[in-house]
Amino acid sequence: MTFVNSTVLLLFPLAMVFAAISDTFTMRITNKLVLALGAAFIVAAALSGLSWMELGWHVLAGAIVLAASFSFFAFGWIGGGDAKFAAATALWLGFTALIPYLIYSALLGGALTLLLLGARRFPLPAQLVGVDWINRLHHPKTGIPYGIALAIAGLIVYPATPLFRALIG
Repeated sequence: MTFVNSTVLLLFPLAMVFAAISDTFTMRITNKLVLALGAAFIVAAALSGLSWMELGWHVLAGAIVLAASFSFFAFGWIGGGDAKFAAATALWLGFTALIPYLIYSALLGGALTLLLLGARRFPLPAQLVGVDWINRLHHPKTGIPYGIALAIAGLIVYPATPLFRALIG
């Protein structure tokens, strides 16, 4: 495996970790990250030798997730950053890993939601009251940082994708 392939191979996991951390601390996933993830996919696709047809299937997977997730956003079920992030992740994963990704995202997101809602029923320990990001997560009016679940699900299924296997050569 070349240095370039190794570097590109790591871009997806690094983006997943960055998105999860960002969503945890700020409840936001920036457009810059989503655009960088999309641009990095183009580089990864070229290096991995994806055919035009395979590339089209990846783009279609991302487009379908974008349409579905923006519907969820319109209903107020998820944030806009989560919707765009899920689509950019689906672009990398393609149809091969899309269903497992969506299942893991739903299960992990449900567990995260239950965990946070349960934690919000109890007062914060005094040592944590002054920590802004913890206060934000603990506040009952705050949403759920679903990007954490989306990122972990992406990390779980990424090694099973043809793109990953092609990059490791």
